Amino acid sequence: MLFRPLMMAAALALSTLPAADEDASLRYFRDLAETRNFTLGLPQSPRLTPDGAQVVFLRSGPRDPVLRLYEFNVADGQVRELLTPEQILKSAEEQLSPEEKARRERLRQSLRGFTSFQLSKDGRRILVLLSGKLYVVERTSGAFKEMPGAGWIAPQLSPDGQWIGAARGNELWVIDIAARKEKRLTSGANEIIHHAVAEFAAQEELDRHDGFWWAADGQSLIYQQTDHTGVEVRYIADPLHPEQAPEKQFYPRTGTKNAVVKLGLIARGGGGTKWIEWDREKFPYVARVDWSQAKAPPTVYVLDRLQRTGLLLAVDPKTGATRELLRETDPAWVNLGRRTKANWREDGASFFWPTERGGRWNLELRAADGKLLRPLTTEADGFLDLLRETKSGGVAGVLLSAQPALAGAAGETDPRQRIVRFVPLEGSAGRWEIGVTGGGFGMVDLAEGPAEQRVLVREDRMDGEISWTVRDEQRRVVALLPSVAEKPTQVPAVELTRVTGERTYFAAILRPRTFKPGDKYPVLLDVYAGPGHQQVTAALRSYFVSQWYADQGFIVVRLDGRGTPGRGRDWERAIQGNLIDIPLADQVDGLQALGRKVAEMDLTRVGASGWSFGGYFSAMAVLRRPDVFACGVAGAPVVTWENYDTAYTERYLGLPAEQPEAYRASSALTYAKDLQRPLLLVHGATDDNVYFQHSVQLADALYRAGKVYEFLPLLGTHMITDPVIRLRRESRVLEFLQRHTKAPPAGKP
Repeated sequence: MLFRPLMMAAALALSTLPAADEDASLRYFRDLAETRNFTLGLPQSPRLTPDGAQVVFLRSGPRDPVLRLYEFNVADGQVRELLTPEQILKSAEEQLSPEEKARRERLRQSLRGFTSFQLSKDGRRILVLLSGKLYVVERTSGAFKEMPGAGWIAPQLSPDGQWIGAARGNELWVIDIAARKEKRLTSGANEIIHHAVAEFAAQEELDRHDGFWWAADGQSLIYQQTDHTGVEVRYIADPLHPEQAPEKQFYPRTGTKNAVVKLGLIARGGGGTKWIEWDREKFPYVARVDWSQAKAPPTVYVLDRLQRTGLLLAVDPKTGATRELLRETDPAWVNLGRRTKANWREDGASFFWPTERGGRWNLELRAADGKLLRPLTTEADGFLDLLRETKSGGVAGVLLSAQPALAGAAGETDPRQRIVRFVPLEGSAGRWEIGVTGGGFGMVDLAEGPAEQRVLVREDRMDGEISWTVRDEQRRVVALLPSVAEKPTQVPAVELTRVTGERTYFAAILRPRTFKPGDKYPVLLDVYAGPGHQQVTAALRSYFVSQWYADQGFIVVRLDGRGTPGRGRDWERAIQGNLIDIPLADQVDGLQALGRKVAEMDLTRVGASGWSFGGYFSAMAVLRRPDVFACGVAGAPVVTWENYDTAYTERYLGLPAEQPEAYRASSALTYAKDLQRPLLLVHGATDDNVYFQHSVQLADALYRAGKVYEFLPLLGTHMITDPVIRLRRESRVLEFLQRHTKAPPAGKP
C-alpha cells in the first residue's frame, strides 16, 4: 500500500531541533514536528471495559513519543497510571528486532513504548509487548508479570484470557499465563518457510497483519504457513553505514512469484496440523480469517491474483474441508472493506456481510449458508464500517458517511464526514444515531458487556478539537478522556467546498492568514490522487502542514478526483488499466474550476507536491502537463510500476506480460524525455516500500536525456520520522516551490 499522507510521521528517537536561527514560521513547523501536529498527548487506542465503567488507553507526553498504559474511571474522571515502559526498562533503551521494525513499518507505526495493548474479554487482564518481551497486567490491582521468553512479535490473548499466542523465530508458540510456561506448536521454519506471521503482500496491501487466529473456545488455532520459494529477494543497504550488511527482504515484484500461503489448524496443546483445503493456485491471497464465534465455523476470505473474484469459505475444523458461502466479483477489482469477512452473530445462525456489489458499500444480513436474508443499509447511507451488534435490542452499530448541505448529486453521501448509526435487524424499532456538527468520527468503540449501549467515540472537529467522549444509551456525553496534548497556537483556516468542471469534485482551500482579496497568489496542489485515500476530509488536523505552506504565500488546494474512494464503484474503478491519465485530467479540471471560483488563484504559477502516489503524480504532472504545472516535488514516487509489488499494482494494471501498454502509459520513464519544468525528487535511501531505486531510475533517465532536475536523498524509510529531517525537508521543499512560482515560467502561455 502506498503511504497515505496523514502527516503523522515523527521521531523514533526524538531530536531537539535547533531554533536559534529560525524565523517564526520555522519555529511553528518545529512545533508541528515535535508534537505530531499537536496529537502527542491525546489518548490512543482506548477500549471500554465490558461494564462500561472504565476506559483503558495509551498516552504519551505532549512532546514525548513514548506511549504508557492508563485507566480512566468514567464515574469520577480519575486517571490511574497502570504501567510505563520506564518501570520495565529502567534506564535501558527499547530494542526492536528487524522483524518488529518491519511490522511497524507496515502498520505505519512510529511511536515507542506500548504501541498497542489487548484487553481480555472479561476486562481483567491487559497484554502489552515491549522490547520483544510480554507483560500481563492485572487491571484491578495494577500488578504485572513478565512472561517467559523474548523476541516475541504479534502476540494475542486467547478468548478466555488464560493463554497468549505469539510468533518467535517464525514459529507459533503459546504461553500459559498462570504457569508462565511456553510451548512451541509448529516446527520446520527456516529462511524460506515461516509460520504464524503474515507475508509482505498481506501486511502491506491487504490490510491483514495477523498470521494466526484463536478459536472462540481457545482450544485451537489457525496459523499461516508461508513458503517464499522463488520470491524475489531485495537488499537494503544503509549508505551511512557501509560497514553493516544489507537487510534482506522477500519482495514480490509485479509479474513475479508470490509467496505461497497455507492455513493450518492445530490444537493448543500441540500435535499435528490439519491443513485447510481450497484452490490455492487459483485463489492465492488470504485476505481475512475469522474464528470468533463458538457456534459458527471458522471462515476464510480468499482472492484470485488479479483480485477480481473473492470467495468466502466456511471451514470444517474436523477435516479442513471448505464450502463456499458466497462470492464477490468485479471486472475491475474487488475491494476489501474494513470488515470484509463473515461477521458472525453469537448464535451462529447468520452473519453480517459488507458488499460493494450494487455500486456502493452496503451491509447485508446473511444466513449461515450464505443466502441473503435482508439488506441493512441503503446506497444512500454511505456505509463505511460495521462496529458491532448489541446483544440486546436487536440493532447493529455502523459507521456511515454524513449527508450535510454540501452533499453531491442526489443520493450521494458526503465522503468527508462521519456519523454512527444503530440500525435495527428487524422492523424499524431501535434505530438511533450520533452525529458531529462540523466534523466527523475518527474511531468508535462499544462496550461488550452489561453496558453495551455505551459508546466511546473520537470526534475530529473542524474547529481543531480532537476528543474522546463516552456516551450513554441516550447519546449523552457522560465523560471526556483527558488529554495532555498541547493546544495549537493557530489552527488551519480550511474551506471545504465542491467545485464543478467537467464533473464535480470535493475540494479544500487554504489561504494565507495575511490573505488580501484581489491579490494574486501562487497555487500549491497538495496532492495524493491515488487509490485508497481521500485528501479532502472533515478532520482539521490533517491540514496543519498545508496551512503552514499557505502562510508562506500560497493558496493551497486539495482535490479528490476519480480513482479515490468514497463516491461509489464507477468513480473509484475509472483508473483501471491506467494510473495517471484520469487522475491527472481530474486534478487539472478541478484546479481550473477552482481558479474560476477563486479569483486570487494565479493558475500561471502552480506547483504540485506529494508523497508516495502523490509523489508519482507530481512527477507526472510536470512531465505531462507543463502547460499547467510550473514545478513539482516528487516525494518517494513509484516511477516504474514493474518494480512495485504484486498485490497493489496488479489490482489496477493487471499482469505486465499481459498488459504492457498499461505499464508503459503509467510509467514516469515513458515521459522523462519531455521534462520542461523544474522537478525536485525526494526519497528515503532505506525505503522498503517504494525502493530508492525508483527515484534513481528517474534521475538516470532525466540525466541521460539531458534534463535538469534536483534530487534530495534522505536518511530513512517510507515514513520520514525524525523531526529534524522533517523540518529540513519541508524547508527545502518550500524554498524550491517559492523559487519556481514567483513568476510564470518562461515560454508558458
